[in-house]
Amino acid sequence: MRKSLLASTALIILLSCFISPLRSQENQRKFTLHDVLSLAQEQSRDAMAAKHRFRASYWEFRTFRTQYFPMLKLNTTLPSLRRSFNKITTTLGKDIFVENRVVDYSAEMSLNKIIGFTGGQIFVKSGLERLDNISDSTVSTYLSNPVTIGFSQPILAYNPYRWDNKIQPVKYEEAKRKYLEDVEQINITAINDFFDLLQAQLSIKIATINLANYDTLYKIAQGRYNLGKIAENELLQLELSFLNARADVENAQLNYQMNLSNLKSFLRLPDNLRFELLLPDGIRDLQVDVQKALGEAKTNRSDMFGFERNLLEAASEVHRARLENRFNANLYAEYGLTQNASKMEDAYKNPLEGQVVSFGIQIPILDWGLARGKIKMAESNEELVKTTIEQQKIQFEQDIYLKVMQFNMQQNQLRLAAKADTVSQKRYFVTKQRYLIGKIEITNLNIAQSETDNAQLGYISALRNCWRSYFELRKMTLYDFMQNKPLDVDFMKIAR
Repeated sequence: MRKSLLASTALIILLSCFISPLRSQENQRKFTLHDVLSLAQEQSRDAMAAKHRFRASYWEFRTFRTQYFPMLKLNTTLPSLRRSFNKITTTLGKDIFVENRVVDYSAEMSLNKIIGFTGGQIFVKSGLERLDNISDSTVSTYLSNPVTIGFSQPILAYNPYRWDNKIQPVKYEEAKRKYLEDVEQINITAINDFFDLLQAQLSIKIATINLANYDTLYKIAQGRYNLGKIAENELLQLELSFLNARADVENAQLNYQMNLSNLKSFLRLPDNLRFELLLPDGIRDLQVDVQKALGEAKTNRSDMFGFERNLLEAASEVHRARLENRFNANLYAEYGLTQNASKMEDAYKNPLEGQVVSFGIQIPILDWGLARGKIKMAESNEELVKTTIEQQKIQFEQDIYLKVMQFNMQQNQLRLAAKADTVSQKRYFVTKQRYLIGKIEITNLNIAQSETDNAQLGYISALRNCWRSYFELRKMTLYDFMQNKPLDVDFMKIAR
């Protein structure tokens, strides 16, 4: 008996030193759940993708705002050569073709500004043009426009700038919320991978302990069988349990390596890095109020900004359909100074006034119902968008309610799982001691051992569900219920 116990003790030592991949080493690090979440937010591929998606939205918004700033442009032609034959009529009434060779140089500086409220545009420009006629001998002529002021204004036309001023800010706010939701989804993925590996760690520990226990029990049973105290069936049952325990250790090691690879790949960690995950605490004494969660979700969630954006876009299309293909007019006017001369300096002396005023009207006379059809389609689409959004809002509120109920329930489930784990371990210890003194059969011991294993894994599962449910609730509300504040980041830092 003493030899069997010594052998079992030696086996446990060997297993803890060589079989388990979680053995302590000098370069092995210990990661908490918080460490894994931080790494996931900083360097995972999903985090990089989320940042680039937000940057694209940021620069789209910056581009929208930039178009309303004054734009300074320089247009030049250096040079433009034209060679052609033109028909002219001589003083004798004959038509002849005359070769015309002209070199044209021009430069114009313009300052343009869009007026978003009206959809028009004002501008100031200055230009100089030189024309060289080289058909026979070079003759140069200069045309100057020292300053010209003008504007262009559509009348009773669809104004895209007015609608962009409403839609683009909402779209940018939606993009910011969408980034925060992407971060929370990264947290959820990290939690799943964390607890997959943590469960694999525990499975190895359980399998290793079970193997050592069954090795000890099998050796004790051999001695009892030789003394005729137990039947062969019980000995065979323990041998089978011992063999199954060895297989469980190998399967647990393989499962651990697979989950370790998944977590390293997700966090972009080096292959040679060795680390151990530490069991996190549960979320204690946190009950979320449904109305609080619903209010924060309506304020913060990207879906709410998406609903508003969809309604604005639909209304914009209705407005476009009503104004296009109807009465359209455009007013264009400019006033400036101009002069021409054979010398460049003379082209700026005593400039003359130049004015341009035009008013164009477009009125469709017969369109066979084209405009009316477009209006009806746009209005129908707007009603469809409104109906869809109403349904989505109802589903949105139901999802928030169910998620809050699920999270609050997980708190109690975690406490029950922790209690079950403690009770099962005590029961297994008592059952094992009673088996060793021959008070119960091996079947009862196997049941106790199985219940102990399930209780330990059940606690990890309950812990996973609790944390995952919490971060799913954070994603749906964009609110940190532990810190009691909305989620936020430095968006300008991300955009750089």
